[in-house]
Amino acid sequence: MKNEELAQLMKDSANDAVTIANDEFSIPLDYSKQSISLVDDILLSYLKKYQDIALDDKAVFTICNVYGAYVGETFKKLCGGQWFYDESNVDAPALFLVIGDHSFAFAGICYQRLVNNGDMTVLEYFEQAISQHTSH
Repeated sequence: MKNEELAQLMKDSANDAVTIANDEFSIPLDYSKQSISLVDDILLSYLKKYQDIALDDKAVFTICNVYGAYVGETFKKLCGGQWFYDESNVDAPALFLVIGDHSFAFAGICYQRLVNNGDMTVLEYFEQAISQHTSH
C-alpha cells in the first residue's frame, strides 16, 4: 500500500471513529488532546453494550484499528508523523505512527485496553507519546 493510500485510509478510519462514537454512544470526538480520554470510555462502553461479541476477533480488529486511527490522527495534528504498515511478520502485520526515531502503536494500546483491560490507558499512552516526541 502506498503512503498516500495508507494516509487516506487512516483519515477515513479516524472519521469513522468519530461517527461511530457519536451514533453508538453519543460521545463527541473532536481531534483534541482532551478527547483522547473519551476513547478509553468508548472502548469500555463496547464491552458493556456488546458484551461477548465485542471480543470477537473481527470486531476487536475493527474497533482497535478505527480508534487507533483516531488517536493517531489526533497525535498527527499535534505533532506530525507518518503512518507505517509493517508487513515483516506476514502472520501479524502491524500499524504504527512514525515520527523521528519513535514509532507508536495506537491500535495496539486500544487492543490492550479493550481485550486485556491493560494497566495503561489510551490517554496515558498518548501523553507518553507526546512527551517522547517533545523531549527530543
